[in-house]
Amino acid sequence: MANGRILHTMLRVGDLDRSIQFYTDIMGMQLLRKHDNEAYQYTLAFVGYGDESEGAVIELTYNWGTTDYEMGNAFGHIAIGVADIYATCDAIKTAGGNVTREPGPVKGGTTHIAFVTDPDGYKIELIQRG
Repeated sequence: MANGRILHTMLRVGDLDRSIQFYTDIMGMQLLRKHDNEAYQYTLAFVGYGDESEGAVIELTYNWGTTDYEMGNAFGHIAIGVADIYATCDAIKTAGGNVTREPGPVKGGTTHIAFVTDPDGYKIELIQRG
């Protein structure tokens, strides 16, 4: 599958409006599309930094009436590259986001990283580009 491409990562969320607000207002993504499926009682919302034709996005899945999920211990995190990790973390905190690991070098390395937690508890790693 040399010509394959990652399209999206799906996250189940307990409050779709809260999650859309987090990913758009705090993380700076755009709401790309949203669809209700009345027959099967779920809503999908796709968020990202650009059109789905240009790169991977996040699919937020809200199953009507389900407000929380068990996180388990298998899923790790989503990684996002940023130009200035320190300014990005400051902006996230100012907007009300939860920076759970302040920016700084990764243990045993020189790459600067930070972690943010979304409203459902999913971890997002920020990685300094360049």
